[in-house]
Amino acid sequence: MLFTTPDIPMSADEFRLLRDFVYQYCGLNFTEDSKYLLEKRLGRRLQKHNLKTFQDYYYFLRYNPNKEQELSEVIDQLTTNETYFFREDFQLKAFVEEILPEIRKRKEQEGRQTLRIWSAGCSSGEEPYTIAMLLLDQHWLKSWRVEIIGTDISQRVLHMAREGLYGAASFRNTEELQKARFFTEQDGKLRVRDEVRNLVSISHLNLFDTARIALLGKLDVIFCRNVIIYFDHAGKKNVIENFFQRLVPDGFLLLGHSESLINLSTAFQLRHFKHDMVYQKAATSHAVAGGMR
Repeated sequence: MLFTTPDIPMSADEFRLLRDFVYQYCGLNFTEDSKYLLEKRLGRRLQKHNLKTFQDYYYFLRYNPNKEQELSEVIDQLTTNETYFFREDFQLKAFVEEILPEIRKRKEQEGRQTLRIWSAGCSSGEEPYTIAMLLLDQHWLKSWRVEIIGTDISQRVLHMAREGLYGAASFRNTEELQKARFFTEQDGKLRVRDEVRNLVSISHLNLFDTARIALLGKLDVIFCRNVIIYFDHAGKKNVIENFFQRLVPDGFLLLGHSESLINLSTAFQLRHFKHDMVYQKAATSHAVAGGMR
């Protein structure tokens, strides 16, 4: 016979305390009907720390010396990190066949050979490594300085990204030739080869931390796919404004297919490419915070 620890009930006041605390920390937005989800998922953390109420847990998150580590655990419990290699391939075709040639032409006119790309919300690393694989097929880039930055708020998935070891679920859209070229077999899984990993840096970053985001410098392309769906309207505007500030003039912002900037920003133009539609920061745009509506 199995014995389980009884669920700890969460009051409406405790729900609001924790919901608002998480929102202020990282922008994750939970509506009133999310109370059951928070109660179930965070209840495991109460049991781990031998806490009796969610109010005790709220104080733990605010004042305990290990609060940063615990906040990372909270994010792991409350977010979904579903991803795989070569996801949304129509957008990737637009990136390779249409966006990269534009960037190449502009950079050559400027006499520069640098390419900087940010995978914001990179999860377990499939997206930044996919970008690296695509770039390795561009022979003209061999003499360029290429940098791909993968960031996420979840320490758990970042550990997976740094390890670079993946099971079958990550390869639902990967051709056998790509597996053979970019991966090696290890313990029944596939590990990303060093030539791919060497183009990518993986680090922890909260998309609401404007000061740390500024340290990324200027970027040519930002991938942020299926991330801003977790934020409310104000949170989305905040994140999009940070992206605008980081992109070079004519830089590109690639969102997920279910995401758009309608009613969020007038600072980007929507480009209709052959394979997909993506957002671009206009070279002559003077829009800053005031351009966000």
